[in-house]
Amino acid sequence: MEVELQSPGGLQRVLRVSVPAERYDEAVDKRLRQIGTRARIPGFRPGKAPLKVIRQQYGDQARADAISELVRETWPQAVQEADVNPAGQPSFEVDDESEGQALVYNATFEVYPDIALSDLDKLAVERPVAEVNDEDVDRLVQNLRQSKRRLETVSRAAQEGDSVRIDFEGRIDGETFTGGSGENQEVEIGAGRFLPDLEQGLIGQPAGETFDVPVQFPEDYQAEDLRGKAATFSVTMKEVNEIHLPEIDEEFLKAHGVDAEAGEEGLRQKCREALEREQKKASRNKLKAAVMDQLLELHSFEVPQAMLDDEIQRLRQETAARFNAAQLSAEQLQQMIPDELLQPQAQRRVSLGLLLGELIKQHKIELDQQRLDSTIEELAAEYEDPEQVKQYYRSNQQAIQGIRAMVIEEQVVDHILGHATVSDKTVPLQELLNDRQAG
Repeated sequence: MEVELQSPGGLQRVLRVSVPAERYDEAVDKRLRQIGTRARIPGFRPGKAPLKVIRQQYGDQARADAISELVRETWPQAVQEADVNPAGQPSFEVDDESEGQALVYNATFEVYPDIALSDLDKLAVERPVAEVNDEDVDRLVQNLRQSKRRLETVSRAAQEGDSVRIDFEGRIDGETFTGGSGENQEVEIGAGRFLPDLEQGLIGQPAGETFDVPVQFPEDYQAEDLRGKAATFSVTMKEVNEIHLPEIDEEFLKAHGVDAEAGEEGLRQKCREALEREQKKASRNKLKAAVMDQLLELHSFEVPQAMLDDEIQRLRQETAARFNAAQLSAEQLQQMIPDELLQPQAQRRVSLGLLLGELIKQHKIELDQQRLDSTIEELAAEYEDPEQVKQYYRSNQQAIQGIRAMVIEEQVVDHILGHATVSDKTVPLQELLNDRQAG
């Protein structure tokens, strides 16, 4: 077998493979004999037709089957002889399939890029850190109470702290605008989830009233076309509800996994520990993202299109699953979530995957089994039956592979941080956690 490697440009390669005529002819004859054992040809008993007759009727089929088998058999050997590492599946094209001649086919594929790693000492990243204070704990306790709140409809006018239900329609210079209307919208006055002027304009209005509220859009409003503009909202107050928060009693404590004897202080301690865990995760994730960003900035290399295409498909399926659209056809998903929308994220994922793989190889980073075990322990501890969760990971190869990949990635990040310059930046806890939720 002869193998010739061609490099048309970039990461593309063409492997031209020539299979000796003798081997090709033997494969065709073998297929013809196999076909002959079951072929039904008029004038001959089953399996007794001469090979010449079989060739006349089934020659094309036999050649196609033989070519498919020979390509499948010779391709791995050809890759090994050419010393290449294909990135993705090749496309095959038969160049010569004449009987009595060598079978010649071309395999077109991409290879992985050669990545020259930069000096990791060049990296300088900030690690956001936040202290959990009493105000943060107060806020979380209040949120827990808010989640169990009770609404009582009242006949009085709305006041600060009430939850009201309204219809509204906004106009600028007498014209309605996109996103400026709503029906049966619940507004908690003073919570800051709506425009401040609109929330304040609800105070003093009873249910059943329709009134106008002048609103000034902030200069930093998210919709650029509305920034700094003056609007008038026509509002109908449909319902005024007084909010009643539950007391921190034995029932409330039990619902949040706190012993009654520990009391409110036990609840606050549990909240503080939860916030500290969240702070640690958020800080780590922000630091990791900063490391990945700088890695990408320091390295420039071509990415195989086949890998990008595969990643775009994965991202499309993930997006479809999030929006309960997995039942749509491939064509419908393609229209709803076009490649261009997913290209940047796919480029980032594939580039980082190649970079991390190169770091693992060059720096000989191996999976830390103890770290893997402790990670599974931490994940399992979040469930009611930790042993059942651990057993699931032990018995599910696909699930454990995901954990292994996560752990080895964390090891790579730690290795990079061991070389990089890391400085701490103190930020408010709310800012750190909000950044994590936004990301």
